[in-house]
Amino acid sequence: MSNPLPTDWTAREKLREKGQFWTPEWVARAMVAYTLQGDAPDLYDPAVGDGAFFEAFLALRRESDKRTFFGTDIDESLLRGEIFRKPFCRVERRDFALDPPRRRFDAIVANPPYIRHHRLDARTKAALRELSLRQVGRALDGRAGFHVYFLIRALSLLEDGGRLAFIVPADTCEGVFARPLWNWITSRYRLDAVVAFDPDATPFPGVDTNAVILMIRNATPAERFAWIRCREPESPDLARFVQRGFTSEPPAALERTERELAEGVATGLSRPPATVRTRFRLGDFATARRGIASGANSFFWLTREQAEAEGIPMEMLRPVVGRTRDVPGDVLDSDDLIRLEAAGRPTLLFCSEGQALDDLPPRVRDYIRRGEQEGLNRRALLRTRRPWYRMERRSPPPLLFAYLGRRNSRFVRNRAGVVPLTCFLCVYPHPHVADSVDNLWRVLNDPETIQNLRLVGKSYGGGAIKVEPRNLERLPIPDDLVTDLTNGNNGASRLPFR
Repeated sequence: MSNPLPTDWTAREKLREKGQFWTPEWVARAMVAYTLQGDAPDLYDPAVGDGAFFEAFLALRRESDKRTFFGTDIDESLLRGEIFRKPFCRVERRDFALDPPRRRFDAIVANPPYIRHHRLDARTKAALRELSLRQVGRALDGRAGFHVYFLIRALSLLEDGGRLAFIVPADTCEGVFARPLWNWITSRYRLDAVVAFDPDATPFPGVDTNAVILMIRNATPAERFAWIRCREPESPDLARFVQRGFTSEPPAALERTERELAEGVATGLSRPPATVRTRFRLGDFATARRGIASGANSFFWLTREQAEAEGIPMEMLRPVVGRTRDVPGDVLDSDDLIRLEAAGRPTLLFCSEGQALDDLPPRVRDYIRRGEQEGLNRRALLRTRRPWYRMERRSPPPLLFAYLGRRNSRFVRNRAGVVPLTCFLCVYPHPHVADSVDNLWRVLNDPETIQNLRLVGKSYGGGAIKVEPRNLERLPIPDDLVTDLTNGNNGASRLPFR
């Protein structure tokens, strides 16, 4: 059973709170086919939802089978569904992550709740941290979502020789917590296969996440695994290929690559194999930092007209850019700021040096007091600042990077001298390339370099890639772009090295 995605934002937000995104039939069947290979006497789904995996179980179950389906979920209304009223189906209300069954299973399949870390309460976070310490041997980074702990819990309940299939967001393999998580998994379990999806073949169209299927056995770890790319949506070929054990020639809808486990973990299991060989990374030439987090854009990010109306002096304002669509190209200059101002876009950031309120001009004091009346000083980020209206400082970066984009990730030459908000990363060239910023900018915008962003970024739905500052510094830059730049190549000259 596959419910359509909600089109109304209220309904969608309710799904986000519960982490419910229903699994399509063609994906569920492939996952169940993997887990039921062999002699598994039963199948367990710790988050049954509307019964997508039970539907697949019914489709694959033979009349003579003695197999039983076990399921749990926290949403009791779902468990009352007609589909679950079968003699070989047992479902119960249970919080799997915090109160798991007291037994182990030979086959586990799940689309775990996709709940981001900031939606978890303190009690739940503490319990999940304890789970990580007990199973993984260390606490994972606090940015790990609920689905990560579902995976850890499920693996701990997998019988010897048992199989597990989970469909999870790509951040399970790419996030800041991924390396210790996967070092633990691959040292104790055998990764048989990973299924990734092209943007046009996503199982969850309209959802801003990129999914992967993990197929894992509780068996001696192997040095290689099958990496499968699904090119077409709704393809029955995926389930057939899984049933054949990934070993036959894949159909046209699929692409199979045999990968070294060490390479896959190092590259990121949701990413294609790393084929780039280069001596150079962006960090050899520049440092990346996030843009300014104002804490309240509506208060600090102003149009020139607003700043003048509030009586904020120019010495307390800095030119700023606050959204990527305000910079459609790869150059930002003073003329662009003039055009933005003419269009009524905010281009100024209220930047206090942190002076005491009594030391500020009277109209600025009034403006800040109005902000306090609105409760801005009690916001999570602003209440950590002393005083709350003190702004973060950044020098204008020569280069901006639009770090979250679908097909328009780019480096912007900042000729306007602006500071960016968090929609951009700041890129500060090292002193040894200070005279070659334009050359570096061209190299970074070369299609070969831009293509390498997929090797260091987190992937989301629709082909979006998000790259954090430290990962951007790891961006591979092809050797020939660094060493073979000549005056005949767009006017560029050889970049100096350290």
